[in-house]
Amino acid sequence: MILVMGASGNIGKELVKELKARGAEFKAGYRSAEQVAEAKQNGISAVRLDYMQPDTLEAALEGIAKVFLVSPPTPHLGEGEINVIAMAQQMEVQHIVYLSVWRAEDGFIFGRPHYESEQHLRKSGLEYTFLRPNGFMQNMLGNAATMKAQGAFYMPAGEARVSEIDVRDIARVAAVTLTSEGHEKQTYALSGPEALTEAEKAQRLSEALHRPISYIPIPEEQWKAALLGAGVPEWNVDGLIDLHRFYQTGNFEEVTPWVETLTGKAPTSYRQFVQDYAGAFQ
Repeated sequence: MILVMGASGNIGKELVKELKARGAEFKAGYRSAEQVAEAKQNGISAVRLDYMQPDTLEAALEGIAKVFLVSPPTPHLGEGEINVIAMAQQMEVQHIVYLSVWRAEDGFIFGRPHYESEQHLRKSGLEYTFLRPNGFMQNMLGNAATMKAQGAFYMPAGEARVSEIDVRDIARVAAVTLTSEGHEKQTYALSGPEALTEAEKAQRLSEALHRPISYIPIPEEQWKAALLGAGVPEWNVDGLIDLHRFYQTGNFEEVTPWVETLTGKAPTSYRQFVQDYAGAFQ
C-alpha cells in the first residue's frame, strides 16, 4: 500500500491521477476533513494527516509500505518532514520517495531544509529515492493576472536559463518509482527538455496564446514590494529572490534524461504546457 502525502498539492493531485490510472493500491493524505470527504466522494481512499500531529501520522501510516513525501513551502518544512520520517521508522514503512529540490546541496534558502531532510533519510535506515526537480512550469500561472491585464509579467530574472519541468512529469516519475523496483538509494535530477530564459518563455507564451506577452525585468526591491503587497509572506519572498540569484549561476540550466528514461515519454515542452493551460492565461 502506498501513501501519497500532500495529495491536494500540484504534484500530489497529479500523482493521485497517475496511481489511479495504474490501478495501484494507495491512500491519499489531506490536511482537512473536508478534503478527505471530497476525495472519498470521488472514489479515492483518503485519510487526514498533519505533519505536526503524530497521532494523525500514525493512523495514516498504518499498513503502508511506501510513502510519497512532499511538503508545501513553509518555515517549518524540515521539522514536519523529520516527524514523518520518525513515524515511518516506527510504523515499519519500507520506502520513502521524497520530493526534494534541484541542487539541494547548494545552500539556497529553499534548498537547505530539503537537503537536511535528505541527510536525515540517509541515516534513517529506510529505503529512499530522492526526486530533485528543477523549477515548475506551473509557477508561471502565478503571473496570469498581469498577463491578462497588461500582456506582461515581471521578474528580476535577467538572462538566466532554467530547465523547468511540468509537474505532471514529476508525478509520472513518482508513480514509476513507487510502483516498480530498483529505485532504492537513487537520486534523480528532473528537468524539462530545454533551458529557457524568461524572454524565451514570453515568446512561447505569445505564440501559443496568439497575442503578445512580454517579460519585463525589474529590480529585486520592486519585485519584493509587489509580492509583499500581494500578501506573500516575507520569508517566502526572500526565498524567491534568493532562488533567482542562484539561477544566475548557470547551475539550473542542465537538461537531464531522467523523465524519459524512467517513464518512456519525453518531458513536456514549454510550448505544450502553455497550450494545455491556455485557459488560465486568457
